[in-house]
Amino acid sequence: MSSETKVRVRMAPSPTGPFHVGGARTALFNWLFARHYGGVFVLRIEDTDVLRSKPEYTQNIVDSLRWLGLDWDEGPEAGGLLGPYFQMQRLNTYREASDRLLASDKAYYCYCTHEELEAEREKARAAKVAYRYSRRCRHLTAEQRSELEAQGRKPVIRFAMPLDGTVGFRDMIRGDIAFANQELDDLVIVKSDGIPTYNFAVVVDDTTMEITHVIRGEDHIPNTPKQIHIFRALGYPLPQFGHLPMILGPDRSKLSKRHGAASITEYAELGYLPEALVNYLALLGWSYDDKQEIFTRAELIKLFSIERVGKTGAIFNIEKLDWLNGYYIRQLDLDDLTRRILPFLRQAELVGPEELTADQFGHVKSIVALIQERLKRLAEAPGLTDFFFKKELEYDPALLVSKALTPMEARATIMQARERIVATAVFDAPNLEHTMRELAEDLAMKTGQLFGSLRVAVTGRTIAPPLFQTMAVLGREQTLARVDRAISMLDKMIQKLSA
Repeated sequence: MSSETKVRVRMAPSPTGPFHVGGARTALFNWLFARHYGGVFVLRIEDTDVLRSKPEYTQNIVDSLRWLGLDWDEGPEAGGLLGPYFQMQRLNTYREASDRLLASDKAYYCYCTHEELEAEREKARAAKVAYRYSRRCRHLTAEQRSELEAQGRKPVIRFAMPLDGTVGFRDMIRGDIAFANQELDDLVIVKSDGIPTYNFAVVVDDTTMEITHVIRGEDHIPNTPKQIHIFRALGYPLPQFGHLPMILGPDRSKLSKRHGAASITEYAELGYLPEALVNYLALLGWSYDDKQEIFTRAELIKLFSIERVGKTGAIFNIEKLDWLNGYYIRQLDLDDLTRRILPFLRQAELVGPEELTADQFGHVKSIVALIQERLKRLAEAPGLTDFFFKKELEYDPALLVSKALTPMEARATIMQARERIVATAVFDAPNLEHTMRELAEDLAMKTGQLFGSLRVAVTGRTIAPPLFQTMAVLGREQTLARVDRAISMLDKMIQKLSA
């Protein structure tokens, strides 16, 4: 990279749906490239698909990038000197460029109807050849154009593609790539309603926004030779191109929802941490070495290079993401983790919408401490902790009867445990564990039998956070209330069995 080159890259999503993993990975690699070289990251909204573009999708893009921490230097909300950054606000710029191409005979008006073009496509299908426009309008005279316009035909503008020779470029990731010009179509660059098509608008935008490097998915490789011809026809300098490998599912097919693909906002709602998702996305197609998998944001900026991006498809594995997310959760400060979990507890109506007092926050934090090592996603927190917040637990009383115990024996065991709980001087986890282990020894029971019955009495489930830490967080009063209810449930079971 020349020290004189001011790197300018862009992310240019279309607001036609929620922002997904593929777009986020492309945005991340552009952002890292810009930050590594001290350059500029531009966000541009390509909203020329008028029917499908919606403001809520634009907001989704903005929210997703902001949640990921991928800040843009120019674009929506940030502004910039080379805007506007919405294509539909740039129609005059495209019109000026298309007028230049028409004036230099590098573009032409095409009056072919949908029916005429479909007839051409059908003929190509019958001949089993790739369809390319016949160029029948490429050399119309002014008189012929006037006749067609008199028929009420509204023309599109097509680019006059060179008819022979080759066009090539050096891809930053894949090396030299070349195409024969005869394989390229005279593509439409402006539709009959005056709205530019993708391949034309992107060239004008990248030039007027002074983009130096275009980093995008490999599905855009076929577009690159078309865009190069348009760049040259307009006398624009070429940016450097780099095409990222596709993201594939574990079965190496195109990534889809069945592989766990979701929008970025859905990942947030599922309880993934943005720092974990950024780390994981960075590994989809890029690697620093064969060993390191955990990278801070600062490390990614320092170490990222386009030369280390691979050519082969990157495999998306949701289990790997879960593992990485669990790692990041375990590294969080407990106060930070608690604050991040609170919205999920509120959504589950386990915590009220109002701001917590210091004591309430401390209580929730003590609960979160018990599950931090087990969490893979923040959204799991309500399911792991709901029994802490409920006044009365609902569960099958049969769960209170541990292996090799009768209901009567289970009741007697829990009664003994209750007496020890009342007598425990200091109600904390170490004392409770010592007391209950002593009780198991006095009763000549396996600790698993005693602890199993007590765990169900206190939590309503057979699998829960560590028993004695749970009891300590619940407190003596609430623990006793739950034990008393368990005894009452066993009484009813015994009566029913005796009847």
